[in-house]
Amino acid sequence: MYTIIGGDGREYGPVTAEQVRSWIAGGRANLATKVRPAGSDAWKTIEECPEITGTGPSPTGAPPQVPIVGAIKFREVANLDVISCYERSWKLLKANFWPLIGATFVMTCLVAVLMYAQYNGVMALTSVFGAALSAGLYYFFLRKVRGLPTTFKDLFAGFTRGFVTLVVTGILITVFFTVGVICLVIPGIYLLVAYTFTNILVVDKRLGFWEAMEGSRKVITKQWFRMLGLILLGIPFVLLGLAAFLIGIFVAIPLITGAVVYAYEDLCNPQGTVTPSGP
Repeated sequence: MYTIIGGDGREYGPVTAEQVRSWIAGGRANLATKVRPAGSDAWKTIEECPEITGTGPSPTGAPPQVPIVGAIKFREVANLDVISCYERSWKLLKANFWPLIGATFVMTCLVAVLMYAQYNGVMALTSVFGAALSAGLYYFFLRKVRGLPTTFKDLFAGFTRGFVTLVVTGILITVFFTVGVICLVIPGIYLLVAYTFTNILVVDKRLGFWEAMEGSRKVITKQWFRMLGLILLGIPFVLLGLAAFLIGIFVAIPLITGAVVYAYEDLCNPQGTVTPSGP
């Protein structure tokens, strides 16, 4: 049992570790939230309690139910809640409107430059820098989701946290997708969705290119249709953004990006989804 200090400074509890985990998943607590185990006078952060986060044995000695793919542990989730991902993303966007809009604007401009270069025949630039830019934007959002201090340089984490690996993943995913499309289209669509978390895994967990690709594929395969739904649900937001004199696209993109990051946290982070707010 645990007593927890909420975002309002008040104590809540005693509650079970499962209740604390549900608060984390619901965005009402994060890794920095203070908790006190029953029978103890010492306050600790949730991050310092492996029996809560699932990174260590539970108080009963039973091992945590965390499947392992490659060298990483993933939290078991029955069904990805697509609507919840978008709801939490919207709350995140409202709470961090200008930083997220600004980050999206910068990355959109850089991607536009790459697309222009590609249109003019400089194909190598997209292969070299495309995945790194995507990973940087995801990493920026990921730190916001986790309630961690975020700076402008985090937006370029793709160049400092595995640039070569991201170049390789970008090339391989492009090749695999192209081959998959040639092979009756469906394999290509499957791989495009299945590799959604690849770049995030590289910058977040510092994985190698194949480990990140396979980790993403194995986790998403169990939730493939829900991930496809999450991606397709973003299309109306993009269309609305384009209809709003193109300005709305700078709201649509961060909304979709945030939803993908929340899905990543729900499926790939053994400590559960975390946000800055408390109970």
